[in-house]
Amino acid sequence: MMIIKFRYTLISALLILSISSQAQLKDLSFKEVFTNPVKDIINPIPVFRGWADNTHYIEYRMEGQQSKPYTVDVRTGEAVQSAPAQVNEASVTIKNKDVFYKDALGTEKQLTRDSIPEKNPTLSPDGTQVAFTRNNDLFSIDINSGAETRYTTDGSDVIYNGWASWVYYEEILGRATRYKAFWWSPDSKRIAFMRFDDSKVPVFPIYNSSGQHGFLENTRYPKAGDKNPEVKMGLVNRGTKGIVWADFDAKNDQYFGTPFWMADSKTLWMQWMNRDQNNLIIYSVNPMNGSKRVIHEETQKTWVDWFDGMYFLKNGQGFILKSDKSGWGHYYFYDLEGNLKKQLTSGYWRVNQLLLVDEKDQEIFFTARQENSARIDLYRVSLKGNEEPVRLTFGNYDHQISLSPDGKYFLTTYSNLTSAPKSALLDNKGKVIRELADSKGSAFDSYKLPKTELSYYKTRDGLELPMTITLPINFDPAKKYPVWISVYGGPDAGTVYDRWKSPLGLNYWWAKEGVIQVAIDNRSSGHLGKTGMDFIYRKMGKYEIEDYMDAAILLKSKPYVDGTKIGITGGSFGGYITTMALTYGSDVFTHGIANYSVTDWALYDTHYTERFMGTPKNNSEGYKITSPLTYADKLKGSLRIVHGTMDDNVHMQNSIQLINKLQDLNKHFEFMLYPGERHGWGGAKSRHSNQENVRYIYMNMLQKPVPAEYLEYWK
Repeated sequence: MMIIKFRYTLISALLILSISSQAQLKDLSFKEVFTNPVKDIINPIPVFRGWADNTHYIEYRMEGQQSKPYTVDVRTGEAVQSAPAQVNEASVTIKNKDVFYKDALGTEKQLTRDSIPEKNPTLSPDGTQVAFTRNNDLFSIDINSGAETRYTTDGSDVIYNGWASWVYYEEILGRATRYKAFWWSPDSKRIAFMRFDDSKVPVFPIYNSSGQHGFLENTRYPKAGDKNPEVKMGLVNRGTKGIVWADFDAKNDQYFGTPFWMADSKTLWMQWMNRDQNNLIIYSVNPMNGSKRVIHEETQKTWVDWFDGMYFLKNGQGFILKSDKSGWGHYYFYDLEGNLKKQLTSGYWRVNQLLLVDEKDQEIFFTARQENSARIDLYRVSLKGNEEPVRLTFGNYDHQISLSPDGKYFLTTYSNLTSAPKSALLDNKGKVIRELADSKGSAFDSYKLPKTELSYYKTRDGLELPMTITLPINFDPAKKYPVWISVYGGPDAGTVYDRWKSPLGLNYWWAKEGVIQVAIDNRSSGHLGKTGMDFIYRKMGKYEIEDYMDAAILLKSKPYVDGTKIGITGGSFGGYITTMALTYGSDVFTHGIANYSVTDWALYDTHYTERFMGTPKNNSEGYKITSPLTYADKLKGSLRIVHGTMDDNVHMQNSIQLINKLQDLNKHFEFMLYPGERHGWGGAKSRHSNQENVRYIYMNMLQKPVPAEYLEYWK
């Protein structure tokens, strides 16, 4: 295992700086923070939205209350306001439950006219067809003639063609797909689609209390250890009937990931994974007859993640994929038979995103976290040589990158925790061509603003992990301050970056009121790659909460920290961590607000939970030691439990079971439910939740009333 040296970070040194330098600066009043915010402290800078061509990028500028698109020449800097037609391409959308097509000039055409709603209309690559689902069957329609083809006929309340089962939508295909489970071939001649049979998946009832009698919303939701949907991959020829099924047995306990069409459309590459999720195989499937052959296989002792964004070289040289089989995410270059040609990156760091493969110059451009795990930089590396990756970005900044289509230029919006965002244009050698914008306003240096810095803590077994600390504005090391910690904590879902954090709004207000604000990442958050994530296998939550405890213990050791007021909050996985903090970690954490929390991993879905935990049957002890229900008797601090009654992701069942346990143990706690709300909330419920959080912090962490101006502001 890699040995990580601990860099002792003197938090006190950071904060002394914030005392002396702000003596002559002004405070912001409540009105200047919330009601009528002071202008020119932090100004909006243009947002980059891609490239019109190799030498013109598109940026959106705020003009008054409107965001307007401009096309900018990289050579001259000349900006021309763009008409929508210059920015937008042809598109399809749903209006009044029907499909509408709009061409690049903005001319609109209605394609369907029926009472049954269509879903996920998707243009074919050649722009002549639109595929969609209706009543869980797959269709396409010719834009010019209006001729409609129905490919499947067995769609029902448990059979879905081209429409994802819930667990695939949530965990495999992703929420961005909006349940879409079909894919056009590059030549527009075929459509691949998944067929789901949910008939054996248990139904979970969600109660809707609206109206006089209320009603149940039944969802096919497989909890850990349950039956999964049976899945098949079908392939159809555009405009004709008849389905070719890929050669897999749908009865097998298995998963299929997002498929990839080859550039020539002659084969479909499918990702297959076993139920245990430790074996992943890429198959090449012939769309003519459904036959398959193995291209690549990967097995790990813990779990294997789906390959994301596999890239096929257009010249037939091979394909590039990202794998963390070494313990760190890196790029590998294979030929089309699956033979490794070259490992493109290596080391104790991880790549982030593949932005471009320049086949002409034989190099790739990608972002990675090599310099610092809390920052993202842009790199390039050769496909043919043995050179080390070349960093193209600069300074100790986190960079948000937009690369030109030919890779000759890139835009960066860069910042760190102590430097407000700026943007610049660079060439592909890393030379700055033009500084473009600076968000630091003319009034920035006139006010006392909270300062956030990156710090590190050491775990009980010697790992070094990052956290951010925002000190009170008028910090006095002789005083004691409450600590409020925000967490998420899920695997590979870190929240600690060396990236600008706004010093305004609530961040400012709590700093002014004297609250130390902290964000912490644990060993599985991604900073230590897959090596760090593997710690949690079959005991997800145990190491994470102990890491947070170690960070909080470090904070409590500081003379200016009030150890009786160590608060923590989060939602979803962060809510789970909060419930663990107030039970398992009750000797360290004193207050917490747990939002829509998992309280027993047996109550969450198969694919996510079993990847890290196995099943309740084969890992009963692991499920027991990672549940706050097991440690409910240890609760002694102030815990508020919050949940939406119609949460279809983390069911309110989780909070109810914890509440039941706490009541049986005669424990004091608070509970807030939001009727009709899902996994999170908006509108009036969000406003109410935010206000209640503010009240909680004033009452428990600051032990004083909510200011009158705050109460007036809420009216």
